[in-house]
Amino acid sequence: MTKDLSALLKGNPYPGRGIVLGRSAGGGKAAVAYFIMGRSVNSRNRIFEETEDGIRTRAYDESKMTDPSLIIYHPVRVLPDGTTVVTNGDQTDTVRDALLAGGSFEGALRTRCFEPDGPNWTPRISGLVLPDGSYRLSILKSLEGDSACCCRYFFEYEAPQAGRGHFLSTYEGDGSPLPSFAGEPRPVALTAPDARTWAEELWESLNGGNKVSLFVQFIDLASGERDTVILNKNQ
Repeated sequence: MTKDLSALLKGNPYPGRGIVLGRSAGGGKAAVAYFIMGRSVNSRNRIFEETEDGIRTRAYDESKMTDPSLIIYHPVRVLPDGTTVVTNGDQTDTVRDALLAGGSFEGALRTRCFEPDGPNWTPRISGLVLPDGSYRLSILKSLEGDSACCCRYFFEYEAPQAGRGHFLSTYEGDGSPLPSFAGEPRPVALTAPDARTWAEELWESLNGGNKVSLFVQFIDLASGERDTVILNKNQ
């Protein structure tokens, strides 16, 4: 059953990092969203900024950055053929490099595992949007907190329905240790008429104390034109 994404986010103070992929209400555009949240000063001290082929995270105040590992990376990379890669870590580059070398999304992620941040063992979540609007999602996570076992899940969505998408996050909610996302990506309704409206809806739905940055993009499937919105709490 399709769920209300805003309601899901409002009811969860800490989903961590999240990816939403889908098709616009009109059907002519692919929809992409990625957000990050943070509980520590180091995690909250970030912004998204555009690059030539996507976006990267950057310290808002360089003097407050204590550990760049796991929090400074390129969440979004766009390949020359228009394929879009979006992830919650440096596996963005792993996937991009594999695709450019003739490999696959799944093959690239089989070389990676969850993040080495025990006891949370934060899942690596990844998405791929092809030029025709079809998309894939993946989550790499520990087996119920067992650091010796990595479970890799892949989901493929062909011919997505207009006004519908799928949401995947790192955590089910707040806790200690943080509970990993469970089950399949949540089917969600995408009703916003444009990227700006959707971005504002999502930003308002994220917990005010924990949200850090949000990226939203609508990709015109006919022309390839991209409408991008970035919102940063620190700006």
